[in-house]
Amino acid sequence: MEIKKNPKSNLENYSKIFMQIGLVLALFITYAAIEKKTYDKTIGDLGVVNMNALVEEDIPITERVEPVKPKTPPPPAPEKIEVVEDEKEVEETVIETTETDETEAVEVEEIVEVAEVEEVVEDVSFMIIEDVPVFPGCKGDKKELKDCFSKMVQKHFSRKFDAELPNELGLSSGKKRVFIGFKIDKKGNVVDIQARAPHPKIKDEVVKVMKLLPKMKPGKQRGKPVGVKYSIPFTLLVE
Repeated sequence: MEIKKNPKSNLENYSKIFMQIGLVLALFITYAAIEKKTYDKTIGDLGVVNMNALVEEDIPITERVEPVKPKTPPPPAPEKIEVVEDEKEVEETVIETTETDETEAVEVEEIVEVAEVEEVVEDVSFMIIEDVPVFPGCKGDKKELKDCFSKMVQKHFSRKFDAELPNELGLSSGKKRVFIGFKIDKKGNVVDIQARAPHPKIKDEVVKVMKLLPKMKPGKQRGKPVGVKYSIPFTLLVE
């Protein structure tokens, strides 16, 4: 068989030599590390600090200025007392008595009667009025009269209001809110009608309808007729 490589280029022949050289180097490094000497570092003396060398700060001496107290005014001189000699006559002041004799007639001035000032009661809300206004035809206790009043007002609006008006005005379809407020005065008349609607013509129609409400029995607060404010919302359906 023919050998392709040169026998001198084969490294396996030198493996033992390389191994011995590596072992010698390792032993030499280990020996050098063991024999290496170390020395403790010394720090130089920084010296002694002399605290007396600090510069003392001069603190200025201030004088306290006493406020000048106002002088107390001298006491007033005592009143001069006039000494009256015994020989000098002194006029005596005579105080008339206010007591009356039983036999003496006493005049009594005429007493003018003052008319009682009428208590002014402002308008009261329908929700807190003691005696609610009575819609014609309503009967029962306070709660029943209050419920009947609201029911009859809604019924009146539904009957009298022109339901076709919102559709004629070209409003968008859907529910439209209308707020109505008015007052029942001390005589039972419906006054101060106010309305808020999505269109001026609807507002005018609402005011016209509420003016057709009948005369009612006025509400009372503390037993006296008063004006009663009432408000109610309505919903209009626009197709």
